[in-house]
Amino acid sequence: MNNKQQAFIVGNGPRHVIVVHGWFGSAHAWDAFAKVVDTERFTYAFMDCRGYGARRGESGPHTMDAVADDVVALADEQGWKEFDLIGHSMGGKVIQLVLTRAAQRVRKLVAVTPVPAFGVPFDDATWALFSSAADDSAARAGIINHSTGNRLSTHWIEQVVAHSLQHSDRDAFAAYLPSWARTDHSAGLAGLPNPMLVVVGEHDPGLTAEVMSATYLQLYPNARIETLANAGHYPM
Repeated sequence: MNNKQQAFIVGNGPRHVIVVHGWFGSAHAWDAFAKVVDTERFTYAFMDCRGYGARRGESGPHTMDAVADDVVALADEQGWKEFDLIGHSMGGKVIQLVLTRAAQRVRKLVAVTPVPAFGVPFDDATWALFSSAADDSAARAGIINHSTGNRLSTHWIEQVVAHSLQHSDRDAFAAYLPSWARTDHSAGLAGLPNPMLVVVGEHDPGLTAEVMSATYLQLYPNARIETLANAGHYPM
């Protein structure tokens, strides 16, 4: 893989960070965040998953395991022996799987409103809604609105939907869903000592502090949870 197609690089500091986006995102969904990071202390690689952003049209597999492999490949291509990880939502599950491949190389992790390694126990109605999102922009809007506590403007929600439609392939978007939502990837993770900050949005109705306590804190002895006030599923 060509790292120029995988990620855009910000900064030139000695501490290296790979950032993985969520289901509705892309590498450039982090643009506002990328403008305010410390570029002297850190070098950030904002990565596109296969089928997203600069990697639209790229073949699969479109799975969490494949993206985790791509994270390690990106670190190798950059020559980074050690690195930190940030992952949002779906990307929060990915960064955990990187630990099964390169735990000794990962210094710290920040999981932002992340999907647990065990997956998400959707009921039938919620699964149907999420499954329809690949072909239905209204379903995407409904999911985003709910995940932010029904508190943000229609304009903001429409912008997230538009970004998702413009920066992801339909088939890749659809294929990632069962991998992040319905596949248990927890094998081999319990007890890993890597320090991890799990960020929860106060108004995220699904991925709550209680859910994180029952999942992340059960797996990782050095994980801690921080709840951000006045935020939902997209605190960044």
